[in-house]
Amino acid sequence: MTVAEQMEVIKRGTVEILLEKELEEKLEKSTQTGVPLRIKAGFDPTAPDLHLGHTVLLQKMRQFQQLGHEICFLIGDFTGMIGDPTGKSETRKALTREDVLRNAETYKEQVFKVLDPEKTRVVLNSEWLSKLSSGDMIGLAAKYTVARMLERDDFGKRYANQMPISIHEFLYPLIQGYDSVALQADVELGGTDQKFNLLVGRELQREWGQRPQTVLTMPLLEGLDGVNKMSKSLGNYIGINESPDEIFGKLMSISDELMLRYYELLSDLSLPELEKLKADIANHSVHPMEAKKQLGRELVARYHGNDAAVRAEENFVKRFRDNQTPEEMAEISLAADSHKVLLCKVLAQASIVASNSEGRRAIQQGGVRINGERVTDENCEIPCSGEYVLQVGKRRFARVRFV
Repeated sequence: MTVAEQMEVIKRGTVEILLEKELEEKLEKSTQTGVPLRIKAGFDPTAPDLHLGHTVLLQKMRQFQQLGHEICFLIGDFTGMIGDPTGKSETRKALTREDVLRNAETYKEQVFKVLDPEKTRVVLNSEWLSKLSSGDMIGLAAKYTVARMLERDDFGKRYANQMPISIHEFLYPLIQGYDSVALQADVELGGTDQKFNLLVGRELQREWGQRPQTVLTMPLLEGLDGVNKMSKSLGNYIGINESPDEIFGKLMSISDELMLRYYELLSDLSLPELEKLKADIANHSVHPMEAKKQLGRELVARYHGNDAAVRAEENFVKRFRDNQTPEEMAEISLAADSHKVLLCKVLAQASIVASNSEGRRAIQQGGVRINGERVTDENCEIPCSGEYVLQVGKRRFARVRFV
């Protein structure tokens, strides 16, 4: 592809490119030499699961990958123990090394639902950061002033309001920037809230005699409410490890306006195809409901396969168009091979969650009911006798009978 054609793909959904001219020059050199650009994006494994908000960056990385460039998926196992202060009004609670490594393993599994594993370089920043001596860290800290740090909006607000800022929080953007030095990144991607940290990377690369990386910021994806950033803590998220029925059903619940934003940031539709879809919706030749179904099929297929996408749509239509009740849902018979069994295990055996761990999380989040009663104890056990109507979220039901 020409530089202009690559730029058209890269700019899709992008908020800002700093500096756009630099990126064009890098692409031109890459085209002439055949040497791909090195694209970096970092994710701190602070929680075990990724949601569609995280995949905005992954989708852009995939586009760079399809353009022939080298992708570095950086897992911040070192920085994750510090905690990114971006957007926080107080110091983050530090994670243990065990928490970070456990979450990092789940990230490795999930990202390849978007990225091509054969064309992706997965790196952990502990590989170089854990080798820095105390003298190296002091030298790194000397590269930036406190005044520059306070230019960051969240730090500035906390300082003005006399709220505590821990010294280690100042180190976070410096360490993230040093990652770019270690990887010799040509381009770094991040959300709009990461702009300060990304620009620190440019500055440090200059200090180390490298050509500064181009910074590309992506929007923060709104959650199901269409207002707030997608977040598990707000409950407005769609997890990529959620069941096909749950993903499809949640996508069908979003507004028509939000649907088009999801198409732009998450879909593989080409720009001409997306413009045609918008025009078809505007002139009423395509109903928004059908467009949502198309989006639901695409995203469910991405994370669970084509067959699961077809079934999820069929289940949605059957449940909601035909007004089915929970009593009409699937009936599952399980062997009563013990006196009691963990509820999370039963949910997995009934195929209304993908795994025992997903069942535990659903229980912890208050999304599981037995015979209409909410259950919040993740270690809940139920007798292996009788019959139960199990519900996860608003859309997943199963009638379980022990035999």
